[in-house]
Amino acid sequence: MADIARSELILGGQRSGKSRRAEMLARSWLDAAPDHQAVLIATGQPWDAEMRERIARHQQDRAERVPAMVTVEEPVHLAQAITRHSGPRSLVVVDCLTLWLTNLLMPAQSSEPNSPPAHDPQGQAAMLLVAIQSCPGPLVLVGNEIGLGVIPMGRETRAFVDALGRLNQDVAAACQRVTFMAAGLPLTLKGAA
Repeated sequence: MADIARSELILGGQRSGKSRRAEMLARSWLDAAPDHQAVLIATGQPWDAEMRERIARHQQDRAERVPAMVTVEEPVHLAQAITRHSGPRSLVVVDCLTLWLTNLLMPAQSSEPNSPPAHDPQGQAAMLLVAIQSCPGPLVLVGNEIGLGVIPMGRETRAFVDALGRLNQDVAAACQRVTFMAAGLPLTLKGAA
């Protein structure tokens, strides 16, 4: 069985292997004991045809790789979902923090270009940190590291990159282990591998 941390943040770029690592940890958890459960909290929303196809592909791939893992969709109230689905015998995977933050800061239904966020991002993030600390079972959070490239054009894009960087730092501080993925390979940034 893979070494399962009480809480692990998995960061990386797009197609770096983040979700696969989370699925591997869930599968290892499920294989360790017959009474173990695994729940995936999906934060993505099907905004357009491409996103609907992407979500369907992820669902199919997950069903093949970890058929016993239950999927729950929660685009906004992540802390409450973690609290509701965690337990000493349940591993919770959150995939992903980046889409969750997008849902908070730039909801698809917002029609006004300069309207304030529909949800309280700072309050939601604070509740997430409490949920991470009080989660009774193992928790695996997946997120993108998007701050490694050039400075993006556009005020809103820069503000999002900054907000995600702050969220990643806060979640990393709250987690027992932090893993960075590149080319499908894990690099442990914090905690034992």
